[in-house]
Amino acid sequence: MAGNEAGGTWTAPLPVRRVERSPYAALPDDQWPLTIPAVGQVMREGLDLGAATILVGENGMGKSTLIEAVAMAYGLSQEGGSTGARHSTRETESALHQDLRLVRGAGASRWGYFLRAETMHGLFSYLEDHPSGSGADPSGRRSEPDFHRLSHGESFIGMLQTRRFDGEGFFVMDEPEAGLSFSAQLSLVASLAEAVAEPGRQVLVATHSPIVASLPGARILQLDETGIHETAWEDLDVVDHYRRYLDGPERYLRHLFG
Repeated sequence: MAGNEAGGTWTAPLPVRRVERSPYAALPDDQWPLTIPAVGQVMREGLDLGAATILVGENGMGKSTLIEAVAMAYGLSQEGGSTGARHSTRETESALHQDLRLVRGAGASRWGYFLRAETMHGLFSYLEDHPSGSGADPSGRRSEPDFHRLSHGESFIGMLQTRRFDGEGFFVMDEPEAGLSFSAQLSLVASLAEAVAEPGRQVLVATHSPIVASLPGARILQLDETGIHETAWEDLDVVDHYRRYLDGPERYLRHLFG
């Protein structure tokens, strides 16, 4: 039984208990992306994951770099998709995934799915061209919405309601709030909370949204120019900024317009 899962004690092991440097790692410490403080810290110290882990931080702090590398090390497509998927249009990812070792829970599910906002359109086209698997019934006919006919927000929430996200597995999301309204972000949080309430399900999310970061029971990690810091939701920089802005937008706007 895994011992440090966020949100409670589970009867099934987590798919990924820890992320650490592979003994066969080849990237030098003075080469990008290891020069990003958060990435360098993971390579030096490793990173323990709970049932729900949220990465928060400004652009350029390494959230997407780490999320992408962990997903690929698990066997997920860099542009989104399931374990073993081969969906790829242009290779722009770093080689970091090759230098990572994932410590898996003994007997845990090896299923997973990766969703990233910036490549959702391409993923939906790929699924449309390859309707077999969880997107189709045994006859090969489509058994899910035509995602291209939905708004970005509707398609994202609709994806979470397919069979791909049923059962145990490792579910990775990069900035899932993109294109989601306030209420849709709340629906996303509800879906994630429902997912990790079941033994053997695990989520790893990178976000700029204080709403998504409020996922109950999640371990929240703030990435900045000094590395990775476990942080309470109410102490996050993004939460503080949103509160201050909503309380008095002019205090921010006057710096933009002089």
